[in-house]
Amino acid sequence: MSALSARTARPWPRSAKSRTGGPRWSPRLRRRLAADAALLLIAAAFLLPLAWLVLASIDNDATLRVSAPGSPTMDNFSAVWTDEITFTPMLNSLLLCGGATILTVACAALAAYPLSRFRSRVVRPYLLTVLFTTCLPITAIMVPVYGLFVQVDLIDTMSGTALFLAASQLPFAIWLMKNFMDGVPVILEEAAWTDGASWLQSLIRVILPLMGPGITVVMIYSFIMMWGNFFVPFMLLLSPEQLPASVSIFTFFGNYGQVVYGQLAAFSILYSTPVLLLYVLISRRLGGGFALGGAVKG
Repeated sequence: MSALSARTARPWPRSAKSRTGGPRWSPRLRRRLAADAALLLIAAAFLLPLAWLVLASIDNDATLRVSAPGSPTMDNFSAVWTDEITFTPMLNSLLLCGGATILTVACAALAAYPLSRFRSRVVRPYLLTVLFTTCLPITAIMVPVYGLFVQVDLIDTMSGTALFLAASQLPFAIWLMKNFMDGVPVILEEAAWTDGASWLQSLIRVILPLMGPGITVVMIYSFIMMWGNFFVPFMLLLSPEQLPASVSIFTFFGNYGQVVYGQLAAFSILYSTPVLLLYVLISRRLGGGFALGGAVKG
C-alpha cells in the first residue's frame, strides 16, 4: 500500500456532536465538570459563613440566616468597641499567645538541632513519638493538668497558661522545625566551627538566619492554633480581667438561647484581624525560600 493510500486509510476524528445533533460529552469532560462542581460546593461551604459574618456585623436585626441588612449600620461595632469587651481581652490574647509562641519557637529550635544534625537510632522513634503526641486530645489531660497547676500554684496565672500552651504546640513545632533545618547545608556550620564558633553560636548566627521562611511557618501555625484555643484558657484562667478574647466571646451567648448575633459577628471580625495582619505582614518571607545562593563558594 502506498503512502498516499495509507494516509487516506486513517480514520477521521470523531465529530464533537452526537448523531442527534447535540453536543457530545466525553468522559474526560464529564469528570472535569464534576470536579468543578465539587470545588464550587466546597467554596460555597467556606464563603457562606464569611458572608454571614460580614452581613450580620452591619445588621441590627441579624439572625442565623444569610440576608442583606435592610439598613446597614455600624452600631454593632460601636457596641463592642469598648475596653471591657474588646481591648482588654485582645491585649490578654496578644500577651498570652505572643509569649507562648516565642517560647515554642525557641524550644523547638533547640530540640530540632540535635535531631537534624546528629545521626542516631533513637532519632526516628523519638520523632514518631513526638508526632504521636500531637494526636492526643487536649481534653484527655486537662484534669491532671488542672490538679498539677493547683499544686504548683500556677492556676489563674498568665505565665502558667502560656507555658502549657507552648508545651501543647511544641511536638508539631519540633517536627516542622527539624524538617526545615534539614534543608540548611552542614558545610556552613563546619565553616563556622573552623572559625571557632560553638554549636550554639552556629545555630543562632548561621542556621536560624537561613531558616527565615521555616521559622515564619512555625510561628504563624503556633500563634493561630493558640489564638483560637478556647478550652485551655477557660480551664486555667479564673479571673475575668485575665480572660483572652477566645474565652470572652462566650459572653455573647446569653441564657435561654438568646444571642446578639450582630455584636457577635462584629466582635468576631475584630477578633480575626490580628491573625490576618500577622499573615499579611510576614507573608512575603514565606515565598522567598532559603536564601542560600552564594553562601557556598566553589
